[in-house]
Amino acid sequence: MKPYSELTREELLALRDELRSHYQTLKGLGLNLNMSRGKPCKEQLALSMGMLDVLKGDSILESEDGTDCRNYGGLTGIPEAKRLMGDMMEAPSDQVLLYGNSSLNLMYDTVSRAYTHGVLGGTPWCKLDQVRFLCVVPGYDRHFAITEHFGIENVPVPMGPEGPDMDLVERLVSEDASVKGIWCVPKYSNPSGNSYSDETVRRLAALKPAAKDFRIYWDNAYTIHHLYDETQQDTILEILSECEKAGNPDLVYKFGSTSKICFPGSGISALATSKHNLKDMEKQMKSQTIGHDKINQLRHVRFFGDIQGIRRHMQKHADILRPKFEAVNEILERELGGLGIGSWTKPRGGYFVSFDTLEGCAKAVVSRCAEAGVVMTQAGATWPGGRDPRDSNIRIAPSFPSLSDLKTATELFALCVKYVSAEKLLEQR
Repeated sequence: MKPYSELTREELLALRDELRSHYQTLKGLGLNLNMSRGKPCKEQLALSMGMLDVLKGDSILESEDGTDCRNYGGLTGIPEAKRLMGDMMEAPSDQVLLYGNSSLNLMYDTVSRAYTHGVLGGTPWCKLDQVRFLCVVPGYDRHFAITEHFGIENVPVPMGPEGPDMDLVERLVSEDASVKGIWCVPKYSNPSGNSYSDETVRRLAALKPAAKDFRIYWDNAYTIHHLYDETQQDTILEILSECEKAGNPDLVYKFGSTSKICFPGSGISALATSKHNLKDMEKQMKSQTIGHDKINQLRHVRFFGDIQGIRRHMQKHADILRPKFEAVNEILERELGGLGIGSWTKPRGGYFVSFDTLEGCAKAVVSRCAEAGVVMTQAGATWPGGRDPRDSNIRIAPSFPSLSDLKTATELFALCVKYVSAEKLLEQR
C-alpha cells in the first residue's frame, strides 16, 4: 500500500471505514493485555529461584572481612558485594556504595540530600530561588517524577541516535547556575534503546558547569541487558574514568542495580562516584541508616559468584527477551512499513521500543488500545509532566506478556495507529 499522505480523501474515507470495522471486531474479543511497564516476565523471574536456596539456617553468614551479615553495621556494604557490583558497573569497589533493593530509591535520596543539605558544602537547593534539571526526552518518567516532587523545574533536552543534544546541554550547563543536574540513561536508553556515542560521553565528562554542585545522574540501568551476542552489543565509554581525564572527578553519580537481573523487589542497588562525593554522602547517611541488607548482598555473591556469573545469567534473559523484541519489530514492519504514519527504534538491548506516531496522534492511539483491552504506557509519559508537545511518542514494553499475547497486542497497536492516522489525515483535508 502507498503512504497514507498520498491517498485521496475518498481513499482515506474507505480505508478509515475498513479499519474501524476491523477495530470493532477486535474490540469485541474482550482482550485484557498489559504492556504498560518494563516488568520481567515469569520465565525471567524463574531464572533466579536458585538464589532463594544459596543461604540456609546452617550457612556461614560472615563476609570475607569477618562481618556478621546478620547484625548491624556495614554502612557502605560488604566488600565482596561491592566488588561484584563494581565489576558490573565498571567501577573500582572502593568507589561503590551499596544501598537497598531500588536504584530509584537511591536516586531519590541523592536528590533529597542535595535539596535539604547541599552538595559538598554547597547551598541546599531548598534555599535557592530556582533549581532546574535537564531531562533527556523521550526519557524515563520516574526520573522526571523525582525532581518534580521537589519542585525542581524539568527542562527537556532532545535525545538523538547518539545521545542528548550536546550543544544545548553545554550551553545550558555553562550559562545557568540554576541547572543542577541532568538525568541520563546512557545505554539502551529508556525508551529509545539508543546508546550514547563516545563523543557524547566525552563531552558530558568535560562539561564546565556554572554551578559547582551540578552533577550528571548517570542511570546505567541496562549496562549488561543485551539482546544479542558480543558482535551485536552496544558499548559505551566508562563515565567515571572520562570525568577523571577531563579534570572533573566529582561530576558524576553513576547508578545501577540488579533489579532486572534477579528479583526486582529484592535486588541490590549501587552508586559509584568519586571518593570525595562518597565521603560527603556517607556523612549524611549515618543519620539515616546503620546499613542496608547484608544478607541479601551475601546472597547475590553466593548465587552469581562473579561478573562472569552475572553475564551467563543475562544470556538466559536475552534468550527469553530477544524473540519478543523481534516479534514487535516484525509486526510493525509488516503492518506499518512504508505507510509514513509511524517510526520506531530497533534496540539491541534494554527493555523498550520507542514509537513515534504522526503529530497529535499518540494519546488517541493509546486510548483506542485501552478501549480494546490493551494497556500501553500513557502517551506523554516519556516527557516531564506527561506533556509531549508533539503528542507523538509512545513507549512499547515487550518484556512482560507472553510471546503469543505480545503478538496480539502489537497487532492491535498497529491497527490503532493506522485507524487514528487515517482519522487525523481526514481532519486535515
